[in-house]
Amino acid sequence: MKPIYKRILLKLSGEGLMGDKSFGMSAEIIENLARQIKAVHDAGVEVCVVVGGGNIFRGAKEASKGMNRTVADHVGMLATVMNALYIQNALEKNGTSARVLSGLNIPEVCEHYVYRRALRHLEKGRVVIFAAGTGNPYFTTDTGAALRASEMQCDVLLKATQVDGVYDSDPKTNPQAVRYDTVSYDEVIEKQLKVMDIAAIALARENNIPVVVFAQSGKDALEKVVSGKGNFTVIKKEV
Repeated sequence: MKPIYKRILLKLSGEGLMGDKSFGMSAEIIENLARQIKAVHDAGVEVCVVVGGGNIFRGAKEASKGMNRTVADHVGMLATVMNALYIQNALEKNGTSARVLSGLNIPEVCEHYVYRRALRHLEKGRVVIFAAGTGNPYFTTDTGAALRASEMQCDVLLKATQVDGVYDSDPKTNPQAVRYDTVSYDEVIEKQLKVMDIAAIALARENNIPVVVFAQSGKDALEKVVSGKGNFTVIKKEV
């Protein structure tokens, strides 16, 4: 492996942790992710992680059914904390030091997010896992990932999804969909390409952080994308 980045933020979807289950976490999936994160970390890359909670609870979905949006989003944030703790445990089992920093203050469970504390953990060679999004309702974990990537001055935001990049239409329903190798932030917004919410894309654009969208599944997917290999789409300022 020859990494092309020094500091990355890896955005994982909660759904990507389920494997073939309909709910919850797959121990096999999480262990495989932890193995790849360790390999990237051991290669000298500083690693930040943001994980969603859709495998347990989706706040926006429940709010659409009539649940109070603020309450629903808080429950969704707690789901991301659960996922973050699972990933931390898997990393510690394979000998990788990791810390969970939460946007919600839950001192008995994990550390509260403080900018300088997070930087200090990275300087000490630890993987930093950010949970509970921004700590505020009405913001997605994608926006939380763009925010933390900006604060940590990451070289790139790596967004792991169920497909191998950004397409001009949904490849699951349109077999003729075309994948972009590169696409601009503005084009993602103007064409309403369903990859990240507008706030996240705008924040990445403002801080000039490229977003690389790749498929989480597949052998050594993270190691490949960190080395600039495999199929993926790069979202950046100019194409």
